[in-house]
Amino acid sequence: MTEKTILRALKGEVLPTPPIWMMRQAGRYLPEYRATRAQAGDFLSLCYNPELACEVTLQPIRRYGFDAAILFADILLIPQALGADLWFVTGEGPRLSTITSAEGLKALKGKDDIHTHLAPVYETVKRLSEALPRETTLIGFAGAPWTVATYMIAGQGTKDQGPAHLLKSEDRATFSALIDLITDATIEYLAMQIEAGAEVVKIFDSWAGSLKGADFDEFAVQPTIKIIKALKSRYPHIPVIAFPREAGAGYVGFAKKTGADCVAIDNSISAQWAAANVQKDGCVQGNLDPRHMVTGGEALVEATQEVVRAFKNGPHIFNLGHGITPDADPENVALMIETVRKG
Repeated sequence: MTEKTILRALKGEVLPTPPIWMMRQAGRYLPEYRATRAQAGDFLSLCYNPELACEVTLQPIRRYGFDAAILFADILLIPQALGADLWFVTGEGPRLSTITSAEGLKALKGKDDIHTHLAPVYETVKRLSEALPRETTLIGFAGAPWTVATYMIAGQGTKDQGPAHLLKSEDRATFSALIDLITDATIEYLAMQIEAGAEVVKIFDSWAGSLKGADFDEFAVQPTIKIIKALKSRYPHIPVIAFPREAGAGYVGFAKKTGADCVAIDNSISAQWAAANVQKDGCVQGNLDPRHMVTGGEALVEATQEVVRAFKNGPHIFNLGHGITPDADPENVALMIETVRKG
């Protein structure tokens, strides 16, 4: 069998047509997803139901024929597995019990105690590895330690990650210990996804851009190095995609520093700049502005073509610069894919 296109790109091959998948491709913009989520009852119940989580992961593959499927789960399942309370408020997003002290940190479980809670996720991966078309790559994922920590400290998403920055400055020992715990748990979580059948894993650092200077190295780069090194020691042939979102100049050299096989980039930087400064080190994933999935039209076609042209001389996986939004038009997704594939 010819090797899957995404795996070829991740090995550094320059392909005539870039493989394509889309962050949050299983999600609220699809009517079939909304129907399945209603069947599950709520978001977390969907994440922990292997049959339904497998179904929503497969829906965009059936509809669009993406080159990869990404496990349907959430980055905050790790905090819950470590012992934090987690719930979702409709229209507002996640809420967690907060970790703001050494005492709170000590109350959490260890990295080896997460697997019973996360067993349904591993079962979903196993089912997907058996159900996906032969040509479709299965991607597992986790949140990066910094991003996960920001939610655990604040108890919710925040615009500036202020509570995490405050704990980092006022009680660096506790903050660093939390990062270490999440890092170790993430290694074990991703390893189990690989054991269950994931062919690639991705590390999402959605709030990496708010780390500056030495903090970016200590809390974005170093944990990624530790995770990738540990995974590569066990599974040397499993590629890792890293996404330090809004890292700006921090994207330069990120792959070499961390050992990532691919760096996913957001749309705050131009494809041309990324081709010159990031792609020179290997595969790049990205970076169409997700708003085009809402507005569509000729602007979508032109922007898609511009991204493909910018990265055509190096290994590239076409994707958005961030996740597709719930107000996106499914027909615009089809237009994007058609544009990429017809060249």
